[in-house]
This record gives sequence, C-alpha cells and structure tokens, in this order.
Amino acid sequence: MTGSLLQDYTRMPKISVRGKEMPESPIRKLAPLAAAAEARGVHVFHLNIGQPDLPTPKIALDAIRNIDRTILEYSPSQGYLSYRRKLVGYYDKFNIKLSPEDIIITSGGSEAVLFSFLACLNPGDEIIVPEPAYANYMAFAISAGAVIRTIATTIDEGFALPKVEKFEELINERTRAILICNPNNPTGYLYTRREMNQIRDMVRKYDLYLFSDEVYREFIYTGSPYISACHLEGIEQNVVLIDSVSKRYSECGIRIGALITKNKEVRKAVMKFCQARLSPPLVGQIAAEASLDAPEEYLRDVYDEYVERRKCLIDGLNRIPGVYSPIPMGAFYTVARLPVDDAERFCQWCLSDFSYEGETVMMAPAAGFYTTPGAGVDEVRLAYVLKKEDLTRALFVLKKALEAYPSTKPQ
Repeated sequence: MTGSLLQDYTRMPKISVRGKEMPESPIRKLAPLAAAAEARGVHVFHLNIGQPDLPTPKIALDAIRNIDRTILEYSPSQGYLSYRRKLVGYYDKFNIKLSPEDIIITSGGSEAVLFSFLACLNPGDEIIVPEPAYANYMAFAISAGAVIRTIATTIDEGFALPKVEKFEELINERTRAILICNPNNPTGYLYTRREMNQIRDMVRKYDLYLFSDEVYREFIYTGSPYISACHLEGIEQNVVLIDSVSKRYSECGIRIGALITKNKEVRKAVMKFCQARLSPPLVGQIAAEASLDAPEEYLRDVYDEYVERRKCLIDGLNRIPGVYSPIPMGAFYTVARLPVDDAERFCQWCLSDFSYEGETVMMAPAAGFYTTPGAGVDEVRLAYVLKKEDLTRALFVLKKALEAYPSTKPQ
C-alpha cells in the first residue's frame, strides 16, 4: 500500500490541451540563446522585438514621480473617466468620433484582443486573419477556444490583401470575424482605402465582427491616408478597435491599452471580464493620461527618427546579396527574405555559433508569424528600434553571418 501511494505521488499531472496547443513566441523563443551569447561576452543586436529605445515622454515620467496618494487603489474596471475623456480628444484628431462610454481601458492591447475574442466568439467560431500576423493572435484565439483561419499574403506582392474571392473561400457557418492589424505587425503593410472598403463590404454582407488592431497609427511613412475601421460607414456596430500606448510613447511596461466599440452589447460583455480582473493598472493610467499632453514635437521627433531608421534598414537589407525586403509603409517592422534554407536554424546559429568581432544579431524567424506549414521558412521579421549607427553595424554583422553560414543558398 505504501509503495502504491508513493508511486501515485510521483506522477506528473498533465497540462491542458490549450497549454499544449499554445504556440511559442517567435519573438522571444530564442531569448535563452541570446542570453547565453551575452554571457559569453558577445554583443547582441536585438532586432527581434518591438521594444522602442526612444525615451518615454518626460511629462509621463514626471507624473509617476509626482504621484501624491496615500493609497494605490483599484481604478474603475473600465478605467478612469478622466483618461477616457482625454482619449476622446486624441481620437478626434484622427476623425474617430467617440464618447468616453465607447472606450474601455485594458491591461495592454493584448488584453483588449483577448477580451474581444471572449466577448464576441463562441468556442469553435472562426476568425479570418491575413498572414503573416502577430503571433499572439493565435494564442488569444486558443485561450478563447476560437479558430484562426489564415488568408495568405506574400512578400513578392508586398503583403497586399488578396481579392474578395479568396476571403469568401474561407467563409462558412462558423465564420464570425475578420481580424486585421493596420499598419501591420509584422510586415509594416498599410491597408489601402480599396482594401478597407473590401473588408467593410464583407463584414456587412456576412454580418461579421471586424477586430482592428491600430496601435501603430502614428507611424505611417507614405502619402497614403490612414483608414481606421472606425471610418468605415455602415458597420459601426461590428467594429472593435484595439489600441495601446506601448509603442506610441515607448511605454510598453505600463501595460495600458484600450478596447473601443460603439456596440453596447459587446461593451457590456467585455465589462464582465474587466470586472473579473478588477482593474487596469493604476500607475499606468496616470502615465498614459499625462502622455496625452506631451508636446507635439515629441511625436514629430519620434516619427522623424523612425523614417530615417526605416531607410537605413531597408536600404541596407536590400544591398546584401540574396536578401529582399519590401518597403514597409507603417509601424517599425519589416519581413525580409534571406538566402537560407531555414531562417529559424540560421537565427539560432547566429546566437549559438557565430560572432563577428564579438557581435551578432538576433532576429525573429518569420515562420512563427504564419500558420500555413512551410510558409515564411526563409524569412525573418526585423524591428528597426535601434539607433541608426547600431542598425548599420547590425546589417554589416548580418552580411558577415550570411557569408559564413554553411547552408546559405547559392546566388
């Protein structure tokens, strides 16, 4: 009997099915190799993650320093009214007309995506997502029991959306939503007015939700207009807008996002999840509200810096033999094709086996942004969040890595 009990105590409980299905982050999965390289004294240029290196607005940091409270209390579950009122003015600058009641403050844009799925989708419902796509969308869908159905875009076509017929091939009785990121992470693509109208017409025809992740709206580098999902007429009750201050103000760590919709029933359902997690971060809201008063030159300087970094990275990539990147029109990412058979293996090798003059590069294998097997196998996503001098050096080190890699494709 004793032996039997001991044997029972040594058994390992099983993790959940969703835990097994949850994908690893292509952005962070190689982090242990990078840490090991740095421990060996190798300098790693981090091009893998969208963590801006530009300063947070001073007005936000001062707001945190000057907190004069005796208690750091729960905020309202939907966020502070003062912050939501100020956000109405912010969105009005982009011709997005809202009331404070349309806005729910969330713990980052990620929670806004998750709560959107939980409130709007039943287990087994399907979401159509253009790929490559932000990898965590898949994780949030698994958490909600929903299913991602991807529609392919390609690097050779600059990641433009395919025609309506390709979307309609995926639509069935389980289809409940379309999800877009505009400007796009990971590609930097900006959807045109024609493409947004195409999406609007499908949403209206099939009565779908449109989840629109628009956290990079400040970073558009062409003369093309920013078309928000909230600009699309006739589907106001179908749209759920996702937003975040993380990239706009270099405030990734305060975890403040927003879920925006004019659909009262969706807001009512979302609020149940908000109440279950009690409140969004109090200190984060103080910083985010203060950031709305950042001087105009702050955002202008940040924008100008990214314009220069984009040119530095894209020009540099396309000068390396066998490398190709389309010109991203927004955000601060690009997907590049490398002359290698397996970009993930190459990225691992760069961290575990390669260095040039004590330096190497870390990139995100792009296959992790696709769900189609074999897609993106020779592509990487790069974030231009380093100063130009570091980008220039990182590109030089990447060129040396490709020259030294034993499995580089012949030119």
